[in-house]
Amino acid sequence: MIPYLRQFDFTYGRRDQVSPLIQRVIADNPGPFTFTGTGTYIVGRNLPGAEVAVIDPGPADDAHLSALLRAIEGRVVSHILVTHTHRDHAPLARPLAVAVGGAPILAAQPPERTEHASGALDEDDDADFHPDEILTESEWIEGDGWTLEAMPTPGHASNHMAFVLRQENALFSGDHIMGWSTTVVAPPDGDMTDYMNSLEAVLARGFSTIWPTHGPAITQVAPFLKAYRDHRLEREAQIMARLASGDQLIADMVPVLYAAVDQRLWPAASLSVLAHLIKLEKDGRARASPRPELAATWRLTDPAF
Repeated sequence: MIPYLRQFDFTYGRRDQVSPLIQRVIADNPGPFTFTGTGTYIVGRNLPGAEVAVIDPGPADDAHLSALLRAIEGRVVSHILVTHTHRDHAPLARPLAVAVGGAPILAAQPPERTEHASGALDEDDDADFHPDEILTESEWIEGDGWTLEAMPTPGHASNHMAFVLRQENALFSGDHIMGWSTTVVAPPDGDMTDYMNSLEAVLARGFSTIWPTHGPAITQVAPFLKAYRDHRLEREAQIMARLASGDQLIADMVPVLYAAVDQRLWPAASLSVLAHLIKLEKDGRARASPRPELAATWRLTDPAF
């Protein structure tokens, strides 16, 4: 079982000092995909004139922009970093950059614009997002007493980029890892093979703390990540078992596999099942007809499973 973390102290728009170099302001955009809302992180010393970086400015929300400006007041924003281009993370980046005098926006290359097969989700891309600088693997961003490393973590999104705070051995994980829930992996942009590989890469780094964009910090990192990984492997085994029992459609699998989950999340769950099945097809353990998509008919390649 994943030891979920769902209780923490916060007030919308309030600046909270959550570590020596990290402050957080939470946007008032709660929902089934955002939990209590988007947590925007301010990295740097809380001293007049200090340089700070802002990670995941959040949704297009004037109240959140005003809260961020109050939280930053008296300091200099040297960089604005975005973990990925979903609408609860990226849209406020440009208005914030303008408001603070033109700080550069840094992110991985935005993906090709695609629509999820199930229709719009809360996690659709911000089609208007364009970073000023494109980040790639292991680039370093330095400021006044802090250093951030760009760490590619594709899977939830093809352009997902986490950020490592060297001084605190901490990872800003965006939506790649969340304490309150598992992460949606939604094809065509989401990829379960990439996600599992990224999860292993994070586990190998031995971080002391993980700061998700939604929800509280993860401080028991290794056991949490192992449970997160084991959950995915268990879900994969459950999908194989459903195929072995005769289920051929994702629509038949989801009500069984996600019976305890809010039905509002079933469209997203369907996409996660599709992501698992696409991985199984890549691994040679399942096959889709006529092609790997939500409406496909699926079967095991080894009926003896």
